[in-house]
Amino acid sequence: MTTTVAVFGSCNMDLVAYVGTAPKRGETVLGREFHTVPGGKGANQALAAAKAGAAVRMIGAVGEDDFGAEIRAVLQKSGVDVRGLRTVPGRSGTAHIVVDDEGGNSIVVVPAANAALDALADGDEDLIAGADSLLLQLENPFSGVAAAAAAGRRNGVRVVLTPAPAAPLSADLLSKVDLLVPNEHEAAVLAGAEDPHRALAALLELVPEVVITLGARGSLYGDRTGTWVEVPSFPVDAVDTTAAGDTFVGVLATALGEGAEVPEAMRLASAGAAVSVQRAGASSSMPTRAEISALLAAGH
Repeated sequence: MTTTVAVFGSCNMDLVAYVGTAPKRGETVLGREFHTVPGGKGANQALAAAKAGAAVRMIGAVGEDDFGAEIRAVLQKSGVDVRGLRTVPGRSGTAHIVVDDEGGNSIVVVPAANAALDALADGDEDLIAGADSLLLQLENPFSGVAAAAAAGRRNGVRVVLTPAPAAPLSADLLSKVDLLVPNEHEAAVLAGAEDPHRALAALLELVPEVVITLGARGSLYGDRTGTWVEVPSFPVDAVDTTAAGDTFVGVLATALGEGAEVPEAMRLASAGAAVSVQRAGASSSMPTRAEISALLAAGH
């Protein structure tokens, strides 16, 4: 069964430098490679869901520059519906990423065109209303995220929020979220607790379902019925962890929309993330459903 996923979120061009060790403040280091790769948490999640088998609708904004045209083309090539991707005056958003030899990264995001996504445009609610899930993140103005969440709630769509970059969230926004998917750092910021289990318990007072991604330690799920699920990660050698979390969310939403039970959906999402970290780049690293299935079939 094909599921439909709407994404309201950011579109950036990732400017990625690969180094042995990331520079400290005031330090200059030599890099060995540089790539430009379409990304942004919204576009990443849209691409991950599309490659995992979902019918995806992207609501976002790009600039009138070459980066914007390339982002649009990459989304279209992956089968993403871009009717909701508006082009606005000025530059597209950029993410300036440094990746070290351990696969870790540090990122500076310049929103640019993404700042225009501060409200729903004509037709956006129709794109959301026909979806099974709506994926949201926090790289766009909160007013736009809140408006999209409200549209999702009005139309009975599962609202999935990735609270990144980490920031305080209003009670009104949280009241419209069905599933919150923070990483360990974001969960600690929102819950005021470093321990993931304590953070999960605190977050369940705010939203009905939570999945906390724990990097190499896997992921942790809980809901208000008292169900708790822990799924380990797949042991792989990480090359670049950029967008691993977005891959996880895109695959998770696809699997849940197809009717998978939570543990199976988390396992598929973990497998997707495991494939992605073995490749360089954000959107360029995301696996197809066949590649995810191949990892699972390999006995992992």
